[in-house]
Amino acid sequence: MAQLISTIQAEIAPAGRPVQGVEGLIGNTPLIGFPRLSRELRSGVKVLAKAEWLNPGGSIKDRPALNIIRGAEARGDLRPGMTLLDSTSGNMGIAYAMLGAARGYKVKLVVPANASPERLTILRTYGVDLVLSDPAEGSDGAIRLVRRINADEPGAYYYADQYNNPDNWQAHYKTTAPEIWEQTGGEITHLVVALGTSGTLMGTGRRMREYNPDVRLIALQPDGPFHGLEGLKYMPTAIVPGIYDPNLADEMIDLDTESAHVMCRRLAREEGLLVGVSAAAALVGAFKVASQLDEGVVVTIFPDSATKYMSEHFWTEA
Repeated sequence: MAQLISTIQAEIAPAGRPVQGVEGLIGNTPLIGFPRLSRELRSGVKVLAKAEWLNPGGSIKDRPALNIIRGAEARGDLRPGMTLLDSTSGNMGIAYAMLGAARGYKVKLVVPANASPERLTILRTYGVDLVLSDPAEGSDGAIRLVRRINADEPGAYYYADQYNNPDNWQAHYKTTAPEIWEQTGGEITHLVVALGTSGTLMGTGRRMREYNPDVRLIALQPDGPFHGLEGLKYMPTAIVPGIYDPNLADEMIDLDTESAHVMCRRLAREEGLLVGVSAAAALVGAFKVASQLDEGVVVTIFPDSATKYMSEHFWTEA
């Protein structure tokens, strides 16, 4: 009997060593393929996406948030009893809130008032001090407001400043890129990434170029300043992040909101995947690139799942 119980426990126990806290769950997300959608491509072409919603905070932003906090602690910029301050469209704020709770920091965030209700509920559940900015001004309005708050109360906060903090892109240089390189066995030929803070492309792209200078880097952005691709920036009219290097990418592709909404529904109904709008936009861009190839491995990033967007009406459109 004892041997039987031991065998059963071995079968149901999770593999690997126990994880100490949420930080141990960040990273090492899988690459997933698209068996049905890929029928539209030539046989020598693969499209893969990094499933970043499997991070404990539900998005890729767990990576830079952790690196920003650790970097600030190492420099002495963030100390016990301090409040972390930043602006966010949602996902980075959730990552800050989760890690702040785990490490004992208060978190104050400026968020556009039209952020999805799911995101706002999650932030309030973590106990974040929320300041809502003008929805008409989008993420740029939140940036302007958080800068005023920080200037009005000097020394009151650690202003993480994700758009200008090199710890943002360095998180992807240290983790996202090596994971992709290993998971593709070094066979990646194209990296396709949508631009928000630009940290994902800057960090992952720079490291990819070190692995193989021939890997093509493709940036994605909305096709205009007024769009529904939450978290993404139209660089020509936006407050351009300080960490963004416009010369890094080989190509820029503009994406329309409706195509992303259509892809959200297709992924749900043809691949069984519920992903966020920016993830679907990334896949639209990846398939545009892949459709021009005879062979290659095209990798993109799925920043989050659909859980924070289910109140949107486009899900039920024909």
